[in-house]
Amino acid sequence: MSEMTPLNYEELRSLMVAAGLFVLGAIGFLTRRNLILLVLSAELMLHGVSLSLVTFGKIHQNQEGQAFTIFVLTVAACEAGLALSLVLALYRQTHSLDIRLWSELREFDTPVPVMADATDHSLCHQPTTESRC
Repeated sequence: MSEMTPLNYEELRSLMVAAGLFVLGAIGFLTRRNLILLVLSAELMLHGVSLSLVTFGKIHQNQEGQAFTIFVLTVAACEAGLALSLVLALYRQTHSLDIRLWSELREFDTPVPVMADATDHSLCHQPTTESRC
């Protein structure tokens, strides 16, 4: 088994940038409702993973990180094409890119899904003293 060598400044900086890209993408993915921003956030996360794979490949002095990065970038390109087609289909029907409108794209015989929203007061059946109703 090989000994672990300490990371040099360049490798540490690359891993920090990769972690930053992934975290920014995750925050964007979890906080946005616009479909285009969701796709861009997912792409940012995939690029953070790609950078970390290349960096770990360099640290371990093998080419496996680069091979996995080619696979990740291929998946990212397919995901971008598929997401663009879905965004265009949603925009043609609703003229909006709000993620909540996806529930309206369903079969005709499928019941409407129940979505509980923090500002939706129609779910309150009895008068209460709670602040949410």
